[in-house]
Amino acid sequence: QVPPVTRAYTTACVLTTAAVQLELITPFQLYFNPELIFKHFQIWRLITNYLFFGPVGFNFLFNMIFLYRYCRMLEEGSFRGRTADFVFMFLFGGLLMTLFGLFVNLVFLGQAFTIMLVYVWSRRNPYVRMNFFGLLIFQAPFLPWVLMGFSLLLGNSIIVDLLGIAVGHIYFFLEDVFPNQPGGGRLLRTPSVLKAIFDTPEDDPNYNPLPEERPGGFAWGEGQRLGG
Repeated sequence: QVPPVTRAYTTACVLTTAAVQLELITPFQLYFNPELIFKHFQIWRLITNYLFFGPVGFNFLFNMIFLYRYCRMLEEGSFRGRTADFVFMFLFGGLLMTLFGLFVNLVFLGQAFTIMLVYVWSRRNPYVRMNFFGLLIFQAPFLPWVLMGFSLLLGNSIIVDLLGIAVGHIYFFLEDVFPNQPGGGRLLRTPSVLKAIFDTPEDDPNYNPLPEERPGGFAWGEGQRLGG
């Protein structure tokens, strides 16, 4: 019952990591390098830098948990029945993050992309209560900032978190805030070709949302840093 976009993205990340572990490919063939992309036409790097989260280990595991969890909750929640809109958010966020990536020293952007998904979900579920290791209880919109603070405490760079938050906020503002402002309007419109490819006329009758999407909130304990 895993929705298609979540299934495709997480599977691609796992397969990419497996290929690196089996030494079929190396991270040097995947990382974000503007010179190799634009001067040597290694266009695949625009995609592969979002698919590799480091070698198999605890960091990879927690990144996959976050990616799967919040990507799925978005797709089954506010994007339910709107797969084309979800794909468009991926494309818009990826394009914007790539542009920002030209000015920051990050060679893999997948972790920042995950933070973007977390940010959008948190802003669209403002009343869900979160639990951080049983030490902090807060509303969902503070989740990205708690993760950034945790990164800072561990002595890690917070550029990853800031990039994900920035891109997530831009999307949220253009999609959810600006259209409801006086004189505002929808600036982000999903191309009809995406709607023709991805949107289906009927909902799955067997749809069963994750428990986190049901009223009442949930206890959240995955306090590991995304990235690092």
